[in-house]
Amino acid sequence: MPPSQSANDTADDQDKEPFVELDPSGRFGRYSDLLGCGAVKKVYRAFDQREGRDVAWNQVRLRNFSSDPSVIIRLRSEIELLKTLKNDNIIVLYHFWRDMERNTFNFITEACASGNLRDYRKKHRHVSLQALKKWAIQILRALDYLHSHEPCIIHRDLNCSNIFINGNIGKVKIGDLGFATVVGKSHAAHSLIGTPEYMAPKLYEENYTELVDIYSFGMCLLEMATCEIPYSECDSLVKIYKKVTTGVMPQAMDKVNDLELKAFIERCIGQPRARPAAAELLKDPFLADVVKTDENDG
Repeated sequence: MPPSQSANDTADDQDKEPFVELDPSGRFGRYSDLLGCGAVKKVYRAFDQREGRDVAWNQVRLRNFSSDPSVIIRLRSEIELLKTLKNDNIIVLYHFWRDMERNTFNFITEACASGNLRDYRKKHRHVSLQALKKWAIQILRALDYLHSHEPCIIHRDLNCSNIFINGNIGKVKIGDLGFATVVGKSHAAHSLIGTPEYMAPKLYEENYTELVDIYSFGMCLLEMATCEIPYSECDSLVKIYKKVTTGVMPQAMDKVNDLELKAFIERCIGQPRARPAAAELLKDPFLADVVKTDENDG
C-alpha cells in the first residue's frame, strides 16, 4: 500500500466520531456509553451532528415483544403523538425509526445535562423546601399539559428516575413517555403498567383516569423530600401491592417533618375522588409563594 494512502486512511479514522451506530439519515450517532436502563429500553449517549448537540438515544429491543405485534403498532402511534407535544417541562422527541436488521425500535430525545432527579437529589442532600416546590411546580405544569391535551394523555410511569433536570438552571422535565396512553373523552384506561412503588391503587385495579399520575407525583415529592424510594421497607412486590391497595402509607412519610409538605403529599396520594387535578394543585396555598415569584420573574 502506498504511504500516502495509509496516511490518508489514518487521517480519515481520526476524523470519525467513535459512534457504534448511526440512524438511517446519518444525523444522529450513538456512543456505547449507557445513560440509563429500564425494563423496556436502554438509553445511550448520542450526538446530533446537524445541530451540534448532545442527545439521548433510546433503544427498545423488539424481540421482547415478538409474541405481541400490537405493541410495536401502539409504540409507533403513541410516539407519533408525543412528537407533537410542546411544553417546557416535557423532554423533546426529535426522531424515531424501526431498525429491521437489528430488530430494535429507536427514538432520539433531548438530553438533560444533570441526569435524572433521583440521582441528582442523592448528590445534593441538602435541598431547601423552596427548591422542592420549584421542582414540584414544573412537574405539575407538565402533567397539566398532558392531562388537558386533546386527547388526554396519562403518563402511567412517573417516578424520579424518569424526571430529568438541567441543574445549572434548575429546569425539570418529564421524560420516558413510553408507557403513556392516550384516552378518550371518558379519560379512562384499562391496563396494568408502571413502577410498583409509585402506582396508584386504581392502576392495580386496571380501571383508572389521569389522577393516577397525581398519585405518582405525590410519591415523587415524597422521594424528593426524604431521598428514600417509597415502600423501600418492603422486600417484595407482593408486600408493596398489599400496602398500596389497603391504603397503608410508606414509612418514608414519617420522615417528612414539614407539616404543610406532608399535608400536600397526602392530598396527592389520597382517595381518587378527593385527589385534585394538576391545575388545582398549582393553585394550592402550599405552592402559592413560588408560583407568584415565577410569574413575576416571567
